[in-house]
Amino acid sequence: MLNMKIASFETEHFFAQYEFNTPYQLCNSDCETMTIGQLLALSGFSIDEFEKLALGYTESRGNPQLRQVLSDSYPNTTAEDFLILGTPVEGIYLAARALLEPLDEVIVLTPAYDALINVFEHVVRRQQVKKWAVSLDDRTWTLDLEKLKSLITPRTKMVVVNFPHNPTGFLPTPEWLDELVEIVEANDLWLFCDEMYFGLVHSGTTPVPSASELTSKAIVLSGLSKSYGLPGLRTGWLVVRDEPLRETILNWKFYTSICPPAPSEFLATAAWSVRDKLLERSLTQINQNLALAKSMFDRWPDILEWRAPRAGSVALVGMNVRSVNALTGILAESHGLLIQSGEMLGADDRSMRIGFGRAGFGEALGKFEAAIELMPMN
Repeated sequence: MLNMKIASFETEHFFAQYEFNTPYQLCNSDCETMTIGQLLALSGFSIDEFEKLALGYTESRGNPQLRQVLSDSYPNTTAEDFLILGTPVEGIYLAARALLEPLDEVIVLTPAYDALINVFEHVVRRQQVKKWAVSLDDRTWTLDLEKLKSLITPRTKMVVVNFPHNPTGFLPTPEWLDELVEIVEANDLWLFCDEMYFGLVHSGTTPVPSASELTSKAIVLSGLSKSYGLPGLRTGWLVVRDEPLRETILNWKFYTSICPPAPSEFLATAAWSVRDKLLERSLTQINQNLALAKSMFDRWPDILEWRAPRAGSVALVGMNVRSVNALTGILAESHGLLIQSGEMLGADDRSMRIGFGRAGFGEALGKFEAAIELMPMN
């Protein structure tokens, strides 16, 4: 029987409570943003053209020009393989509804953004979702493919992953990803790959291709919110090379957003024309903030366990306190400082997610260091 209730979306409740009234924030997953004027100036798109944009309905699949320029940067795809979403998180719901029945099993990489677990639990029931957890090996995150194989049964329908990984910053090697695809194809599974942090690859880490390049059994979610610092556009897309599945997803989309907003599609097309500059801007900010964070953590080895990310704009840091959750309200109220417990994302309450993408990171980090001595320790 279908579960009509869905679990509380803890991360978004958390940010709804704190994000717009806490001045110093260390847990944001997006990168530094810009204004519409700055984006238009960078891209060379005309403000006059933007002002003349008609605010009628748009094509349900997405603007053909936008889908084409996206396809041009994804090997092995055509514009027809893309569905532009009303908001990135919509893509998770659409894929789950289009593919899954209540008794199907789903394997989900954890810890993870709430929607990557809760939506699938809602559709197939909680007991049908199996957790495939990352683990620490000498402060380095790893993910065991043999463990994945052991979780697969005849009822398994989908594997859900997120690379670069939120919240650990794990990124597999290209060879590892090839092996994952082999496992998926050998077992006739679907691979849902959240690539919202795609392209944020740190120095010394080998990039990996989009899963859409490797197999037609992949459903890839991506967008402009994280890597490109444009979450206010709410622009995301699904890459679905399987035509029957794509048409099923489109039918579900008619029940959610129907079509993307015209202003967002215009600005998304402008953004994609300068995506390399936006990505470089984000990586420069991340690299600066990573250096600040490592320096600070090195000063507090008894309290903070630095677990360096390989990619992305976040990391999961160990914290030698009784409860990070307990500290959150105290720090927000007394210091105007926002931290987030890893427990909220399926890790433990002695870890915190830290985000490196914003310009205000250094100031917030200073506030955090000043507060450390006041924190209740073990």
